[in-house]
Amino acid sequence: MIVFYPHTSNWDALVGLFAKWAFAIDVAFAAKDTLFATPAGPFLRSIGGIPVNRREHTGFADAMRIAFSQRDDLRLVIEPEATRSYTPHWKSGFYHIAHGAGVPVALGFIDYSRREIGFLGTLMLTGERDADLARIARMYEGRVGKYPAQQGPVRLRERVDGQG
Repeated sequence: MIVFYPHTSNWDALVGLFAKWAFAIDVAFAAKDTLFATPAGPFLRSIGGIPVNRREHTGFADAMRIAFSQRDDLRLVIEPEATRSYTPHWKSGFYHIAHGAGVPVALGFIDYSRREIGFLGTLMLTGERDADLARIARMYEGRVGKYPAQQGPVRLRERVDGQG
């Protein structure tokens, strides 16, 4: 599992694709399903795109956990902010997938202030959600997206009735 943060611009995807090709990294990536309903859909699928319906629960996390258990070579990129606009929390799907599948999380980034793209390291999630997110936040500290005001904090939505 590769988490990519911050995600504040459409340019992030293009820069990420160039990095994928430049470093010959075979990755799949999750993107909103409406992108796949355009003429670009076949191209997106051909380069590893997996459509995600964000408007309703479709079992994406469960399907990805199963995919990880069936493949030794799956590298899935997720942008947990799930939007280029400011949001006060990340989507929790990446956490449920990585922890449930028992796979490490690689922390990828584009830092526009330093003109850098790379990885900060990998970690195994412990299931202690708050502690895991605090570790991730410390690792991403100081990384700046193209539009800093649109960059949300590294945290998940507060749990409601044990969900989230």
